[in-house]
Amino acid sequence: MTSVAPPGPPQDRPETERSERYLTLVEHLQELRRRLIICSVAVVVGLAISAYFTGDLLRFLKHPAEERSQDFRLVFLEPFESFVTYFKIALMSSIVLAMPVIMYQILAFVAPGLKANEKRWLYGTVAGSVGLFLAGVAFAYYVALPPALGFLLNFQNDIAEPQIRLGSYFDFVLRLLFWTGVAFQTPLIVMFLARLRIVTARRLIGWWRFAIVGAFVVAAVVTPTPDPVTCTIVALPLIGLYFLGVALAVAVQPRGPSRAQ
Repeated sequence: MTSVAPPGPPQDRPETERSERYLTLVEHLQELRRRLIICSVAVVVGLAISAYFTGDLLRFLKHPAEERSQDFRLVFLEPFESFVTYFKIALMSSIVLAMPVIMYQILAFVAPGLKANEKRWLYGTVAGSVGLFLAGVAFAYYVALPPALGFLLNFQNDIAEPQIRLGSYFDFVLRLLFWTGVAFQTPLIVMFLARLRIVTARRLIGWWRFAIVGAFVVAAVVTPTPDPVTCTIVALPLIGLYFLGVALAVAVQPRGPSRAQ
């Protein structure tokens, strides 16, 4: 029985790309396994490092509440609540510390199968996504979180004394930071929709009223307070990010008719 050789690398690729090693499915799986092991080791090392700084991080996350309420104290109602919260924060911190290694392993695994222009798009998108996410986290911590906590902790405090659970408080803060960072990905989402010809920059500009309403809806969800000032503080950057996405859409959208037309 004649054995069939595996297909070679695509011949329509440039010589520099065809010269790269063409991996079989088994070799791809072996490489994926090796890179997953490296990522796991990076997380474990990050956990060992972050364990020493988790206490400082907890105090850092608690600081905005202490600024808004002088008598602010956290309580735990279950024996393991304090330990579980500490370990959860330490694990999240370890993932953040290991993220450069994780991102490198992902890019190193994906990049060999891409063309030169696709690699540039990938690297630029990853860098932009990380930058926007960090900007969103910083915005949430320094701008959105303090007034939100000030409203929640002082609402009807003349008839009830706030006793916030340890796990509940840090879950609230981390969710706010994370989802605000995700919301700051709006320009990239808009840019990709334009690049794929799903929408056009002209149509995005025509949707500006819906974008403003949507920004306030997202702000109301991210900051669960009826305070209009806090909601506006969060919504304005989202509106700005939408129009930044429109500007990126103008720059990247291909010529010719789009699917949206």
